[in-house]
Amino acid sequence: MGERRCRLCGAGLSTTFVDLGMSPPCESYVPAEALDAAEVFYPLHVRVCDECLLVQLPAYIPAEDIFTQYAYFSSYSDSWVRHCERFVESAIERLGLDGDSFVVEVASNDGYLLQHTLARGIRSLGIEPAANVAAVAEDRGVATEVLFLGEETGRKVAETHGRADLVVANNVFAHVPDIVDFSRGLRELVADDGRVSIEIPHLLRLVEGNEFDTIYHEHYSYLSLLTTQRVLASAGLVVVDVDELPTHGGSLRTWSALAETAPAPSAAVARVLAAEERAGLHTLAGHAGFARAVSQVRDDFVEFLISCRRAGLTVAAYGAPGKGNTLLNYCGVRADLLSFAVDRNPYKHGMFLPGTHIPVLPVEALDEARPDYVVIMPWNLRKEISAQLEHVRAWGGRLVVALPRLEVI
Repeated sequence: MGERRCRLCGAGLSTTFVDLGMSPPCESYVPAEALDAAEVFYPLHVRVCDECLLVQLPAYIPAEDIFTQYAYFSSYSDSWVRHCERFVESAIERLGLDGDSFVVEVASNDGYLLQHTLARGIRSLGIEPAANVAAVAEDRGVATEVLFLGEETGRKVAETHGRADLVVANNVFAHVPDIVDFSRGLRELVADDGRVSIEIPHLLRLVEGNEFDTIYHEHYSYLSLLTTQRVLASAGLVVVDVDELPTHGGSLRTWSALAETAPAPSAAVARVLAAEERAGLHTLAGHAGFARAVSQVRDDFVEFLISCRRAGLTVAAYGAPGKGNTLLNYCGVRADLLSFAVDRNPYKHGMFLPGTHIPVLPVEALDEARPDYVVIMPWNLRKEISAQLEHVRAWGGRLVVALPRLEVI
């Protein structure tokens, strides 16, 4: 394979951010009849561009192979749906949206967010490449175009539906290989006086919290505010405000406007940039050291699981998210150390986790098996899930999180 090139500036990529070895696609759950078949593993070798500092994973897997049929449905997280309803309420107040407004969401999934704009009488349109997920949104009454956003498709959508007062892109910006073309698509969708709102996991929080399980093949870019600004600027968009959010271990919500009409950036933009600079993320050298912290998390988690097995204690997992599969494959964990996982999503029941072949069962299986420990895989929903699993203590069970550090709750 030829030299890797930065997807933003085109410079050669030679500096490693972290190398998590080989892993299968994190959402490629395995049906029982395929357990004896070969699985394809790809590198999880993340690099940082020496020139523009964009942290990135090469597109080992085309987006079309991941997102045209998809196992993730946003509505299965109650707290995420509430988060998005609060966002809709704040966006209405911030931008003065009403019955004459138009909102477009890119990567609209199963209509988890646009159901709230529709309920408030605002014309809405979803753009979602996964046909199986878009069908669920349509059943909810959320009009959805099934396509991947880029400059050309964005222009066609705008010609058909008009340009939007608000374009929302929640946790999709990192999921597109051609992030420049995607940004130009956002530019095509937004009205001259409109806003583009993007939510991204914040690289600063990933580094501070050892959140390496958010690295997987669906996530092509790992963004700071600085690199987000640089990407959007390539499409004629300027970040004018930013909110810091607790979601996904620490996220940013940027608000962007057309460069021609953008007001001066808020004080929050300067504040977040200053925090990144203090952490070293505005220099190449400041990205070093993450790999050492990651290996410590692996060692602690594996040692805990081995000690449980030696003591005759059983361990199961709550949740089968993509991030959990990064953790388990990097740590080399199999069903001898982690007996099974449960998940609320019936799409995953009867399936097996990619690479590790740990079985995925309905949530009720926890009550039947009564394991000694339950590992919360979606640690970003720790508070919500801990409340749901309070009854585990009744049989003497304990809850565990592996990140940002091993902790028995």
